[in-house]
Amino acid sequence: MYNILNKRHLAPGIIEYKIYAPMVVENAKPGQFIILRTDLFGERVPFTICDIDKVSGTVTILVQTIGATTYKLSLMNVGDCLADFVGPLGCATDLTNYERVLLVGGGIGAAVIYPQCKQLHRNERSVDVIIGARNENLLLYIDEFKSMSKSLYILTDDGSIGEQGFVTQKINELLKRNKEHDVVFAVGPLPMMRAVCEVTSKYGVKTIISMNSIMLDGTGMCGCCRLTVDNKIQYACIHGPEFDGHLVKWEEAIQRSKQFIQTEKAHYCRIRGITNEN
Repeated sequence: MYNILNKRHLAPGIIEYKIYAPMVVENAKPGQFIILRTDLFGERVPFTICDIDKVSGTVTILVQTIGATTYKLSLMNVGDCLADFVGPLGCATDLTNYERVLLVGGGIGAAVIYPQCKQLHRNERSVDVIIGARNENLLLYIDEFKSMSKSLYILTDDGSIGEQGFVTQKINELLKRNKEHDVVFAVGPLPMMRAVCEVTSKYGVKTIISMNSIMLDGTGMCGCCRLTVDNKIQYACIHGPEFDGHLVKWEEAIQRSKQFIQTEKAHYCRIRGITNEN
């Protein structure tokens, strides 16, 4: 039932999939996620909804091939069918109370801010976008962001395109210069989001972040996405995945996000037949 209708390689190790899932599309909103299984024996893995098309009944997800399940998914092609594709799950994003929004995407985090940009553009809201990556080859949706935003700023670590540096440099520059933005929505690696919050806190600008990257089971049962927000225990999959970044206990979240790295690496090596796991 959940056929892959399109598969597109956007960057090394990053693949965009369009999945036929009309029942998911019917109620999906920006900020929510789905859970899929590649086969009946596969693990359940959550992915943020990157885009929806109600006419074709498709959900677009962006996947970085870094683990066992994403590797299995990378071997599937157009016409193949997923075992499960459940959603929409999680809380939808609500940016309706903000007039001037600054969206910030680091690496594959661009997939999460993309539907936000599309929704804001559709509602004729003023939106600026900052996207950053290690190099030009890892940047996503440049043309799409350019067409939907008032201003697009590109940062790369090596300066291969746009400005050389980190997204936090541009955020600091914009907020220091005009202070026009009343909210920052930032998605990317946990250290990046923490750094963004450190900058925006100096200017008192509301900052929303997404903890989708730490989710595993997606139902609140496994406890892997537990984090402390405003001194309260929360779960990214059922209370989020988005939170006020200034209230997140970042050190704890980053430490917890590393706990399964070696286990996942070992499994990834096994399914690829790699004997040297180092």
